[in-house]
Amino acid sequence: MNQRLLTILLSAFVLAAGASYLVYRLVGKQMSENARDRATVIVVATQDLPIGSLIKATDLKSASLLGGSPKDAILKPESAVGRGVLAPIYAGEPLVERRLAPLGSGGGLASTIPTGMRACAVKVDEVVGVAGFVLPGMHVDVLISGSMPNDQSTSGTKVRTLLQNIEVLSAGKNFQRDNEGKPAEVAVVNLLVTPEQAEILSLASNQTHIQLVLRNPMDHQLAQPPGSDVANLFGQPSARVPARVAARRPAIPLAAPPVQTALPIMPSALLVEVMNGGKTTQQKFALNGDSR
Repeated sequence: MNQRLLTILLSAFVLAAGASYLVYRLVGKQMSENARDRATVIVVATQDLPIGSLIKATDLKSASLLGGSPKDAILKPESAVGRGVLAPIYAGEPLVERRLAPLGSGGGLASTIPTGMRACAVKVDEVVGVAGFVLPGMHVDVLISGSMPNDQSTSGTKVRTLLQNIEVLSAGKNFQRDNEGKPAEVAVVNLLVTPEQAEILSLASNQTHIQLVLRNPMDHQLAQPPGSDVANLFGQPSARVPARVAARRPAIPLAAPPVQTALPIMPSALLVEVMNGGKTTQQKFALNGDSR
């Protein structure tokens, strides 16, 4: 190969390498500028935020997110400070409007209650609380057991389903004082109910024993259980109404049987006794007109 051809090939290689490097730098710069244009500064949590907590400035930080931000994401930290948390937020997770309470509503359980609903606290024990498996967001049925006032039957304690498909807002421990004034730990479950259901639960908690029955959150069908009592456990029907109670009920008069009137028996002859002084005679006359 002559010297001239080698020089031409080497020059072409150098020019191609320089052009490739220049194109690479231009394309890389353009891609970086486009990426910066697509990046969005959002607000993320610096630590886990439980339900009901009030957000502080130290709980937040700003972060860049490529490819667009989530819908209704919080873009400025001052927009989230002082608001309550409606759903658990984990460290590094972006903050969105639908998981925060309105500004000024404060924190705690009250901020998680929807408009028109109420949070009713029910005191339970570990067994009644489904052994501690009742957690926020789950759905339960409320059963009551006890005796009806002025119940004179002998069927014993009765149980029935009071409410169905009730959402659990929170479940935790509270400290109350017992009869001796000592602090005692009790389990309290807050249920999301309507105002009418809150009245029913308040009355039931004072008059009966309450038990929570865990159900599948996807099962929204309402059953119609008939209720049960102690007599049913032993295979016996419910107790009948006592005799003294039944005696107070007015007796239904039975219809009297029709009166049968006997027809008079007509004599076949007529006997006439005739007294003449000391003599007495009898004369018999037939009803058909013949005399004997």
